Amino acid sequence: MPPSLWMLGFYFIPIVVLLSYAFMQHEYVQIIPKFTWENFIQIISNPGYRNTLFRTIYIATIVTVINALLAFPVAYYLALYAEKYKQLLTLLILLPLWSSYLVRVFAWRIILGYNGVLNSFLISLGIFTEPSSLFLYNQFSMVVTLCYVWLPFMILPLVTALERLPRNLLEASADLGANPWDTFRKVTFPLVLPGLLAGGVSVFSLTVGDYITASLVGGAGDILVGNIVASQFGVADNWPLGAAFALIILLMLFGLMTILSRQGLLENL
Repeated sequence: MPPSLWMLGFYFIPIVVLLSYAFMQHEYVQIIPKFTWENFIQIISNPGYRNTLFRTIYIATIVTVINALLAFPVAYYLALYAEKYKQLLTLLILLPLWSSYLVRVFAWRIILGYNGVLNSFLISLGIFTEPSSLFLYNQFSMVVTLCYVWLPFMILPLVTALERLPRNLLEASADLGANPWDTFRKVTFPLVLPGLLAGGVSVFSLTVGDYITASLVGGAGDILVGNIVASQFGVADNWPLGAAFALIILLMLFGLMTILSRQGLLENL
């Protein structure tokens, strides 16, 4: 009962109050508590809002896929082979999380900047003769930064899933004549899929809700839904429209979780 009351009072009720603004009217600087679908119609009918929504889903998907490809071999090595150095390597993976989120984003801004580390390195190799602005303030810089920021959230669930993997199944697969690829495809991957999905959902939802990375390293036309929500609750003072965007994102994430659950892919999370 106490945890339930805590969640009800400090999470569910504030969320319901916030999202209720999505169905209210906004006129100039006033919020009128009158039911309307106007905010959602505005999002659907406005090409800029639609493009931002699709861009956010696209970038979140790209970041999730890249992080899955990067995290799987790292997690596989940590769980199955790095017995002696496992604690040290895990500490190194978690170490960036101890620093400020802004520090990590600014670090990539320095690396990818016009006079940054990457440009200096390429010039020293003779690949570039002068600094280039190709690496910053675009979708490329956003994806790279977001992959770095959220990568630990993909590695850790995979490590946990791989640690639970029964070794005798791998040995049985090898005894029955399966090659390493078949063992991975038919034994390892299906068993660790819940961990991969847990990390994927975390990375996808964190990317969808991000707005700082887009503000600091993204281009002028590469804003995400989080930027619109922040601006509507801040500068524009249009809480109903900001709440409508937030509700759409929440419904999208809940829909994704529902699809995965009906497929039986979340049973062991």
